[in-house]
Amino acid sequence: MSGTRPGEPAGSVGPGDAARAAGVTGISVSNPDLPGPGATSPGGTRIGRPAGRLRHAEHVMGTVFSFDVPASAAPVLPEVLSWLHWVDATFSTYSGGSDVSRFGRGELTLAECAPELAEVIAECAVIKEQSDGYFTAWPGGRFDPSGLVKGWSIERASNMLSAAAKTGAGGAGPSGAGPGDTGASSTGASGTGHSVNGAGDIQCTGEPERGRPWRIGVAHPLHPSRLAVIVAGRDFAVATSGTAERGAHIVNPHTGLPATELASVTVVGPRISMADAYATAAFAMGGAAREWAESIDGYEAFAVAPDGTTWQTSGFAAYTAPA
Repeated sequence: MSGTRPGEPAGSVGPGDAARAAGVTGISVSNPDLPGPGATSPGGTRIGRPAGRLRHAEHVMGTVFSFDVPASAAPVLPEVLSWLHWVDATFSTYSGGSDVSRFGRGELTLAECAPELAEVIAECAVIKEQSDGYFTAWPGGRFDPSGLVKGWSIERASNMLSAAAKTGAGGAGPSGAGPGDTGASSTGASGTGHSVNGAGDIQCTGEPERGRPWRIGVAHPLHPSRLAVIVAGRDFAVATSGTAERGAHIVNPHTGLPATELASVTVVGPRISMADAYATAAFAMGGAAREWAESIDGYEAFAVAPDGTTWQTSGFAAYTAPA
């Protein structure tokens, strides 16, 4: 893919160029418009390097989902993609006929909606309580669980791939592996792990190659041609919230005003659904985010302030990798 971002002049440098130079396997940004390094054009699939890997990019949910999977996952990938499009149709806030829109208008009861909506609402309620209300499924008083749905979808897609890898067959179903069950025991040693990247939020399992961890570059929110940090590991997730791609779009629910005290927050941990929601909540908190992020078991955070200064939680260094 070209490193040029939409709207940039030809020849300009984007985070993809820095990622390739650093040898990373994905990029985490606040809301990218392009697939990660090595991906095909949206809708295309190819076997890429290293040998035996399949890379696919799919336009869905108004963005791009990129997959880096072993070639053996080819039989189940269409099912995963079909499920993501079902999620798009069911949870879209832009479609007046979706379950989310109709529930928000009071036209459907929760019992009349897809059962997955109740699951999403329950997870949103847990994170709202954990974050003292900085994460909510009702931003501005309007029902919109999108802050969880994308990460939840990435996680479920990853679980489907893991379940298929364990059984050696397709037809895993969206709940084939439990939350956080990445299938590492069956994928890590052989280098047949996978990554699912939804709009810059990424769930990684196992290894892309035997003995090589996943390396995820975090785009710098103030310098588009640079990476702020590189995280690496096996069986982990990384999510970034910030202003780089969409401006000040995250609102502080307690003030009703756009959150502007931070330029970006990246959260790493075992589950992308939680990492994504935690990153959103931390960004909305602004100056209070660091202390709160330290209190979350199993998750670490890295933040960039508008003046370029950075901070990270005490355990974040365990994920960092040299450039």
